[in-house]
Amino acid sequence: MTLALRVPDQLSARVPAEQRGPGLDRDAVRLLVSRGTEVAHHAFRELPALLRAGDVLVVNTSPTLAAAVDGSVGDARVVVHFSTRGDDGRWSVELREPDGRGTTRARAGTYAGEEVRLPGRLRLLLQEPVSAGCGRLWWARVSGGAAGAAEASGRAVPGLLREYGRPIRYSYTERDQPLPVYQTVFAVPSPDGAGSAEMPSAGRPFTARTVLELVRRGVQFAPVTLHTGVASAEAHEPPYPERFSVPEASARAVNAARAGGGRVVAVGTTAVRAVESAAGADGVVRARAGWTDLVVTPERGVRVVDGLLTGLHEPEASHLLMLEAVAGAAAVRRAYEEALRGRCLWHEFGDVHLVLPREGPHAEHCSSN
Repeated sequence: MTLALRVPDQLSARVPAEQRGPGLDRDAVRLLVSRGTEVAHHAFRELPALLRAGDVLVVNTSPTLAAAVDGSVGDARVVVHFSTRGDDGRWSVELREPDGRGTTRARAGTYAGEEVRLPGRLRLLLQEPVSAGCGRLWWARVSGGAAGAAEASGRAVPGLLREYGRPIRYSYTERDQPLPVYQTVFAVPSPDGAGSAEMPSAGRPFTARTVLELVRRGVQFAPVTLHTGVASAEAHEPPYPERFSVPEASARAVNAARAGGGRVVAVGTTAVRAVESAAGADGVVRARAGWTDLVVTPERGVRVVDGLLTGLHEPEASHLLMLEAVAGAAAVRRAYEEALRGRCLWHEFGDVHLVLPREGPHAEHCSSN
C-alpha cells in the first residue's frame, strides 16, 4: 500500500519527547486512535482507559544495539550498520557513507571480498549479499584483534558495539542520543549479545507508571522477542528474515485472551511479525523460536492480532501493508489524513497510532485464516 500524501519535514520528531520541555517524560506524545474509519485524538497517557480488562498487549523485549560503527575502506571513511547475527557467527551489515551532518547516506559499489578496517584492530570481510539481487545488506565476518578465533566466530561484535558503537541515527533527527534513549521499558539483554539494530519504537512511550496502571486495570502483557534488522531508509524494502521467540507463557496468555473475548493488541510491527509467525492456520499460538520470513500483507491477513499500537510510517513504507492487514485500507488512509491534519509527529520519537477493532452491531473483525 502506498498513500498518496506527503509528510512535511517539520512533522519529523527530531528529539525524544522528554527533551522537548521541562517536566516531560517519554509518555508525553499524542495517541491517534482508529476504530475502523473513525479517528480520535488522545494523549498516550490515556492508553489504559482505552483498553479493558482481559486485553493482552504483545510487547517486544529485544534490546536496541549501538549498531553503528565507524570504519574505513582504504582512505575512505564508512559507517557500518550491524543488522542481524546469523547462526554461523556472521553478521548482516550495511555499509554507508558519512554525509557531513553527523548522519549517513546510502553507499554504492559494495562488492564481495571488500574489507573494512574497524576499531580495535578488527577487520570486516564482506562475503555475499543477504539476498540475490540486493547489494545493500551483506553477510560479513569479523576477524583480527587479540582473541583471534573468537572474532572469527562473531563473538567479537557485541564487544565492538559496546565499546565503539552508537545507535543508528537518521537525518531527520537533530543530534546523536545515548543508547538508553533508544531502550524501551520492555528491553531485556540477550545472553549472546543479540538485539535490534533499530529500536522497537512503538514501545518507547511506555513508562513504569503506564505499565502499572495497565496491570491495575486488568490488561495483561505477553512478552515476545524479535531482533529487528536495519530498515531501508531509502528504498523501503520488505523486512528480511529475523530471529524471534514466542515463549510458552506468552502463547498461553494470547490464546486465553482470545478464548475469553479479550483483544490481542500488538505493540509494534515487530510484535505482530513475531506472534503471527507462531500462529497456526487454526489461529492457535504455539511456543516457537528461530527465524521468520513472514511478511504480513492484506492478502495473507492476520490470524491472532486484533489491534496494533505503532508509530507513524512513511507513505511508501512496507509497514503500511501490515496496518492494512489489521485495519483495512480505508481505515489506514483515513487515519493518516487525520494525522497530517492534526500535525502529528512522525518517526521513532514521534506520536503513536492505536488501531482497535470497530465496536457495536456493525463491527467487523479484521482477522482471517
